[in-house]
Amino acid sequence: MRILGVETSFDDTGVAIYDSKCGLLVNELRHQNKIHSQYGGVVPELAYREYIYQVAPLIKYVMKKYNFNFDSIDGIAYTAGPGLSGSLLVGASVSCALAYSCHIPAIPINHMEGHLLSPMMENNSVKFPFIGLLVSGKHTQLINAHKLGHYEIIGNTLDDAVGEVFDKIAQELCLGYPGGALLSKFAKKGELGKFIFPYPMKNNLELNFSFSGLKTFTLNLIRKHKNNIQDLHNIVCQFEHTVFDILRYKAYQALKNTGYKQLVIAGGVSSNVYFINLLKSTLNTNNIQLYYPSINFCTDNAAMIAYVGLIYFQLGLFNKNTNIVIHPRWSIVS
Repeated sequence: MRILGVETSFDDTGVAIYDSKCGLLVNELRHQNKIHSQYGGVVPELAYREYIYQVAPLIKYVMKKYNFNFDSIDGIAYTAGPGLSGSLLVGASVSCALAYSCHIPAIPINHMEGHLLSPMMENNSVKFPFIGLLVSGKHTQLINAHKLGHYEIIGNTLDDAVGEVFDKIAQELCLGYPGGALLSKFAKKGELGKFIFPYPMKNNLELNFSFSGLKTFTLNLIRKHKNNIQDLHNIVCQFEHTVFDILRYKAYQALKNTGYKQLVIAGGVSSNVYFINLLKSTLNTNNIQLYYPSINFCTDNAAMIAYVGLIYFQLGLFNKNTNIVIHPRWSIVS
């Protein structure tokens, strides 16, 4: 069985093909970073327009370059949400139209479930139930993954997502967009312990997060020390450590509460090596397994959409019609 995956949730265009026997056959991605970098973040209208020019040509490119024909495709999985409505609509429309013309099913996939299950593409040791930590530009969530399709959000950000905060601070420092990797590179030149940072909600019994106040605190420090480059490196170094330490602490509390021995982290922030090592230092001493995707699958990609689409296709858990479906605010719980 082969599933064509299409990802258009936010600002990257992804097309992939996943085979039930051979695994991932194709994974192509086109970024829009150059378009949005001058604005310091994604402009929805520009993203939507760019998808119009990218999605169909990228599918055509993939099929031609890798010598596939649509007779070999059993279904088309596409991101139906959450995401920007215009972006989602372009991908859904192209996917459903193509599926209809090929007489194959179109399978709407939850983008966050794609992230959550992405480590399974490379490691079959990941088994339900487990705790998932989804950390991306728009989401910071702790998930109790009971079984496929049955998820419980046990911790959520009450304001800004981690990725949003990273982008805002990178913008203040004129580092560029997207800010995560650029900010981490900047932090490597800093030293811990030079500044004292607050730990919002760390000792709260709830597993929720709050990063808005920490963002404001950091921005104010940056503006106060803007003329001292080493102070700026130290500030960013301490900021990054504080954010990751809060995430580490909350994730470990979730594991203790449930008794689970597996933690899955996914989303763009899961590519941060410092964060991975910080988690390992805690989990390894407590006999807890840590799973995370390869760097190519941390950020938005179509491979995870095709993979989850294949799972649902094999189980027959999809609607047989090809109606265009999008859910811009689709929760992983529903």
